[in-house]
Amino acid sequence: MGAIRAVALDVDGVLTDGGFWWGPGGEEFKRFSFSDVMGISLARKAGLAFALISGENSPLIDRYAQKMGIEFVVKGCKEKATALREFAAARGLELAEVAFMGDDINDLEALKIAGLSAAPANAHVSVRRVAMRVMAKTGGDGAVRELLDYVLARQSKPAPSSASLLPA
Repeated sequence: MGAIRAVALDVDGVLTDGGFWWGPGGEEFKRFSFSDVMGISLARKAGLAFALISGENSPLIDRYAQKMGIEFVVKGCKEKATALREFAAARGLELAEVAFMGDDINDLEALKIAGLSAAPANAHVSVRRVAMRVMAKTGGDGAVRELLDYVLARQSKPAPSSASLLPA
């Protein structure tokens, strides 16, 4: 594995546990892990770029992206490998410099072309077979943080201290 300069993530089953709730008014709810939020914040401070590539078209994806400062977002995506190529091109990167984490069969083609492919522990068996790294953590419960800690450690980019994340 060469240097990873960007990370693309599926949302449901990776940043979330794959479940969702509907409120009495039909509103949708998803649970995101603060461990993953911190991991993305630290990795962004260390210079990694991010993308969200989701098969779903939920407005919660936009809200999460806005909170995390992620500008490259593709929703309702049926061709995730194409979106991954577009993300790499938009950042001026080779696919070898981009990691992708997915959890189900619609992520397989993107996993196959990424420079580093990863899956949460509870990913579909076909994804775990293809992924270069299978996390110990499950989707929505720190799998993304685990991947980012691995990437930063391999590249000898220590995560910034928590003090550098606080406003001046």
